[in-house]
Amino acid sequence: MRRRQPKQLLLAFFGEHVVDAPVGPIRASTLIGVLEGAGVAAPATRATLDRLVHSGMLARSRSGREILFSLTEHGTAVLREATHRVRGPRPFDPQGTGWTLVTFSIPENQRMLRHRLRSTLTWEGFAPIRDGLWLAPGEVDLAGSLGPLRQDLSSHAVVAFHARELPGFAIGESVRAAWDIEAIRREHLAFIEVWDDPAAASLAPSALTVRTMLVADWLKLLRADPRLPREFMDEQWPATRSAEVYRRMHEQLAQESAAEFTAQVTRGGARPRFMSR
Repeated sequence: MRRRQPKQLLLAFFGEHVVDAPVGPIRASTLIGVLEGAGVAAPATRATLDRLVHSGMLARSRSGREILFSLTEHGTAVLREATHRVRGPRPFDPQGTGWTLVTFSIPENQRMLRHRLRSTLTWEGFAPIRDGLWLAPGEVDLAGSLGPLRQDLSSHAVVAFHARELPGFAIGESVRAAWDIEAIRREHLAFIEVWDDPAAASLAPSALTVRTMLVADWLKLLRADPRLPREFMDEQWPATRSAEVYRRMHEQLAQESAAEFTAQVTRGGARPRFMSR
């Protein structure tokens, strides 16, 4: 089975089922059950939940003997921002033309903030092209992307520009230095290999777990692909096929996984017992 990080699975679960749904806190036993179906042991899930609480993405509460987790305001904002691309019609097309440049300065004693900023930039398709300078294709909505971080960033911590290529200064060399295009292709092909297989719907005992695995793999692929202009790709570039495979499998799993999720959030404190498949 393809190894998936518990953090990515948990973010996929909350982003897919919780961020826009009128549900209350989710029982730890439900989350453990979903991830166990994806091959993640319970201690690893608990440790990852602790880290997500520490980072401000999740809040922990208790109801009797049951531990519950819910999205914080920060966690909701982060996942809702990601949702636009996760569910968008053209997730691998550049946003507009030209290039977006970013430079930032964050003190050494704010390493967590620096990590969060770099993670956000990477999600938006940025890559460092030299010390302190990051590049992304198109016109990135940086104000929207950095919204969840704004209260922690000083007023001049981030400086951004929209630019275009000048004659005599071809950007192709910088693009190929910043991004490994063949590695991006391999990420697409790996996604297609797993999810275009008719047996993919049976990768786990429950549709809810399989859907969580699918979205986690989709998030990984979206993070790997910066949406470069097509001029840097060949005619066999697999992004369109990846999107088709994702949507087909997502639709196939939607009804059964939604029913399982509803059964879990309305059930009492018992450990999850997923439908047999």
